[in-house]
Amino acid sequence: MVMDENAGKKQEVAAGNDDQPTSFRAKLSPHRSLGPRGFVILMSCVGLVSFVAGTAFLLMGAWPVFGFFGLDVLLIYIAFKLNYRDGRAYERVELTPNLLRLTRVSPKGVVEDTVDFNPYWVRVLVSEAADGRTRLSLASHGKETLLGTCLSDDERVEFADVLSAVLTKARMAHN
Repeated sequence: MVMDENAGKKQEVAAGNDDQPTSFRAKLSPHRSLGPRGFVILMSCVGLVSFVAGTAFLLMGAWPVFGFFGLDVLLIYIAFKLNYRDGRAYERVELTPNLLRLTRVSPKGVVEDTVDFNPYWVRVLVSEAADGRTRLSLASHGKETLLGTCLSDDERVEFADVLSAVLTKARMAHN
């Protein structure tokens, strides 16, 4: 999760809002604990172990096993690449004095959905299930939109607190 709070600073103009300064901007993206260097090291180790074990089976006469070890390495590689691709998706939350905008961007960089709220009326809702899982949403005028699905439960609660505080400041400044 990346947040950039710019309360009181005129830094950027939100798209579609002529000359309204953005007072808060947050980019919510999934966490990936294994970086590119770690991925290369992991794949090298998996490849080396599979090659050594496959060679042992090859020398024992079980040559088809060697191919299956190579297939395992390929499948692990594909799984990681798909995971990294999905990690490029994100949600952007932008607050101007007159608009709270939630934008969802796909892994391909295409805007999938944009939902606009009036900052004065929108409410940040956090619900917690019996098992401790949380759900974060924005609600206004009977419309509820899920937010922060890529965040952990603790991050959802933390972001809800930050967004609620920023909305309160915006409402006070608007009066």
